[in-house]
Amino acid sequence: MSQLIAEHVSKTYDGARGPVHALSEVSVRIGQGDFVVALGASGCGKSTLLSLLAGFQTPSSGRVSVDGVAVTGPGSDRGVVFQDDALFPWLTVLDNAAFGLTLRGIPSQQRRERAKEMLALVGLSAFAQHRINEISGGMRQRVGLARALTANPFFLLLDEPLGALDALTREQMQTLILDIWQKSGTGMFLITHSIEEAVMMSTELLIFSPRPGRIVSRHYFDFARRYAAGESARSIKQDPAFSQARSLILEHIIAQTEAV
Repeated sequence: MSQLIAEHVSKTYDGARGPVHALSEVSVRIGQGDFVVALGASGCGKSTLLSLLAGFQTPSSGRVSVDGVAVTGPGSDRGVVFQDDALFPWLTVLDNAAFGLTLRGIPSQQRRERAKEMLALVGLSAFAQHRINEISGGMRQRVGLARALTANPFFLLLDEPLGALDALTREQMQTLILDIWQKSGTGMFLITHSIEEAVMMSTELLIFSPRPGRIVSRHYFDFARRYAAGESARSIKQDPAFSQARSLILEHIIAQTEAV
């Protein structure tokens, strides 16, 4: 079973007024079947960590690896879904979903069949030939998920992909992502600003301090696994244990804010 590991990673940028310390000594271990969620104030380094895990950037110190092999750039073992869907408006939904396989030189028929499978998984089979400007924001995020999944990655890195969605669509997307996680066994890393979302979806929840970002506490929940086992999201969120967990995390976030 593959593991994506960040070991004591720090990241410093050159800023106009001197160095900017984005991350300090952060360690994360994501196995296939894990759902790790990062929660913290804006600017605390969560997206920087995701960029390091994805291979878009290299750490100033520390190491990122997959199964012991150092990450030196993006790879098909790690799919990424952005807050901005980053789709190509001149392509169809199907061609957007297949785009990653196009870059890898996969034959046309093979990549289209794989893309169709992933569009079915995210509920967009009927929209395969639509242009991107013909579908809703929630549908565009589904296309982004399908595109990331076409390469059959071991890990899916999600940079707050639900932040711009309305409340109902956001809840639907939460359960869709949990369904994909349960069916695929993919290791997930999600950035969010929503405490409820973090508690519901995480098997491990990381709370970050303000810059430089450090992991100040780790929390382990079973709500996502309960959903994967067949319990409804509504039932889980009505459980007093869920309310208590949400309140606990809120207290931790407030404590970090007051410590600044």
